[in-house]
This record gives sequence, C-alpha cells and structure tokens, in this order.
Amino acid sequence: MTRSLPALMLGAALVGLSAPAALAQSAPMEMHAMTAAPALNLSAYGEVKVAPDMATITFGVMTEAPTAQAAMADNARRMQEVFAALGRAGIADRDIQTSGLNLSPQYDYVQNEPPKLRGYQASNRVTVNIMDLTKVGTTADAVVSAGVNQIDGIAFGLKDPKAAEDQARVLAVRALQDKARLYAQALGVELGAVRTLNEGGGYQPPQPMPMYAARMQMAESDSTPVAAGQLAVRIDITGTYDLGR
Repeated sequence: MTRSLPALMLGAALVGLSAPAALAQSAPMEMHAMTAAPALNLSAYGEVKVAPDMATITFGVMTEAPTAQAAMADNARRMQEVFAALGRAGIADRDIQTSGLNLSPQYDYVQNEPPKLRGYQASNRVTVNIMDLTKVGTTADAVVSAGVNQIDGIAFGLKDPKAAEDQARVLAVRALQDKARLYAQALGVELGAVRTLNEGGGYQPPQPMPMYAARMQMAESDSTPVAAGQLAVRIDITGTYDLGR
C-alpha cells in the first residue's frame, strides 16, 4: 500500500493538468451554441381619425361671504339651480359627478400689517358627460344662466373606442410588416417569423380645452358655438423578427 501511494498521487496530478485543456477545447463549441440567431427589432404605429360622439364639460360655482356657513349655503343654493338646469337640458343623473368641493378663508394683505380676514370662499366643481353633441352649446348656456361662473373647459371623446383602436392595430401591424420586408430585402436576407410583438399607446381622452366666457354672453336666441372636429386614435407597436443567415 505504501509503495502504490506515489503512483496514485501522480495519476491525480496528471488528471488535474489535463482538465483545463479539455475545458479550453469545449469552450468555443459552447459559446458558438449560445450565439443568438440574427434578429430585427422594429417599431411602427397605426392611426385613425374618428369623429367624437360625446363631450365632457367641467364647470363650477364660486361664492364668497363673510362667514364660512354663509359661503357654503349660498353655494349650495346656486348649485341646486345648476342641477335643475342640467335636468331640464336632458342630462341624466349618472352623467353628473362632483369633481371638487373647497372652502378657504380669504385675506386682505397690506404692507407692514398682519393679514386681515375678509371672508370665506366656497367652490363646487362638477364634471358633466354629454352624450348628445347637439346639446353641448345649449347645456353650457343653461348652466351659466343658472349660476355657473367658472368653466374649466370642454373635451370631446368616444363612448366606446374599441372599434377605432382595432382599426389602428391593423394599420400598425401592416406598417410593421412592410418595414420588416424592406429591411430584409435591403440586407439581402430572408425574413423569418415574428418572435415578439408588443403594444403601446391606445385611446386617451383629450384634455379639456378652455371655453371663453365671452362666448357665453350671447343673445338668448343663440347657443354657444362648439366644433367637435376629429380625434386621433393611435396604437404603437414594437416587434422582433427572425432573420435568415
């Protein structure tokens, strides 16, 4: 047993020396196997123009009084008149939502003197969805006549944007396919299948645009003119295509 021990140690040493050489020979083969196939990463978009079929108006009533109770009471009375006017204009209760209620003290400031409390300001803001675009101007006139003294703006939108989004999706995919074919042809390679496809964007209701008070001060026989125009619905996509070698 004591005579064979050096031979065993020598054999183990030889095995240890040969291991790095074996690893070095196999490494290039493994790296070659891990090399990703050539791919093409592209982006495209599709956009359609559609006429809006609804509008959203945000407006409010602001009142001031010497006391907080008086300011809130006056505001509540005027808002009741506004709600009644909305009902007469054909606006359903489900399309009316209070979007802000605020009460704050008001001070007069004089140089070198402490602020002096003047009274309190109450503000009640309401967001109204109008499902009939022919009623937008008359609704705005009705609430102003009922006591509204602040109009934040108007935004046009879609009740159901899915159809417009689907059209934009089809246009986006077609644009992506055309771009991929063009790149493959220019590179002189064969275009493979789509490896990944991701979507972004989509329909977003426009932000309210200001409605100027001057337009509210029209003759009783006229209603505030409102132009709906068109909305742009856009879908952005990105895709990865396999390429032949």
